[in-house]
Amino acid sequence: ALQDTLDKRLFGQHLVSKVVVKAVRGFLNNTNAKKPLALSLHGWTGTGKNFVSKIVAESIYKKGLQSKYVHQFVATLHFPHAHSINLYKDQLQSWIRGNVSICPRSLFIFDEMDKMHAGLIDSIKPFLDYYELLDGVSYRQAIFIFLSNAGAEKITEVALDFWRNGRTREDIQLTDIQNALSVSVFNNKNSGFWHSTLIDKNLIDYFIPFLPLEYKHVKMCVRVEIESRGYAVDEDILTRIADEMTYFPREERIYSDKGCKTVDAKLDYYYD
Repeated sequence: ALQDTLDKRLFGQHLVSKVVVKAVRGFLNNTNAKKPLALSLHGWTGTGKNFVSKIVAESIYKKGLQSKYVHQFVATLHFPHAHSINLYKDQLQSWIRGNVSICPRSLFIFDEMDKMHAGLIDSIKPFLDYYELLDGVSYRQAIFIFLSNAGAEKITEVALDFWRNGRTREDIQLTDIQNALSVSVFNNKNSGFWHSTLIDKNLIDYFIPFLPLEYKHVKMCVRVEIESRGYAVDEDILTRIADEMTYFPREERIYSDKGCKTVDAKLDYYYD
């Protein structure tokens, strides 16, 4: 189901589809995992990070994101004040410990990692490490997913280099980006992972790059959204919506600067 949904609904992200499916499937089938699964998803807004975390949740739990075993944290909502970081660390540890005690196969999603206060995420380091038990609790079946805009510039830089050298985005391999991405995030003071022990101790299993979306991918997003609403696809409206998006770099205008983020709102204008 995970593979099928990503194939049908996620556009322009060949690396994401390949890595996420292999990582999640392999982890779920591993009866003797040595640590929890930790995935860090990076890229510009609108490229599919939240969508992929939603699909992962739906592939594991009947109620998807609504499952009581799926826990979402949004940095600006749950951890807004820098002066309360010690309180947040205690709360976060307590929350994870309590929920994994109830359900070992718990899923934790951390959104807006690029807005999280530096040092806060290090409080969960023991839960992601190679411990069999911590105070009688095993965390080895849990899954942690981090979502961040940090590193998007590095991802775009690689994608542009491929484009300017006449190579397709599908030629890009994980090895072309992953190391540079992890270093970029580690050294970025606004990443939430700034000098984090999670990176330093290699506890993030995969840094997954979401490539910036091209015009053709935006049109794919529009088409799927129209069809999901039960409307007949009007090619003229589809093209108009894609044309209204803004693209970068300014000269080449290759990538949508909002990805597919505003497609839904634009459809409201044309159809309702």
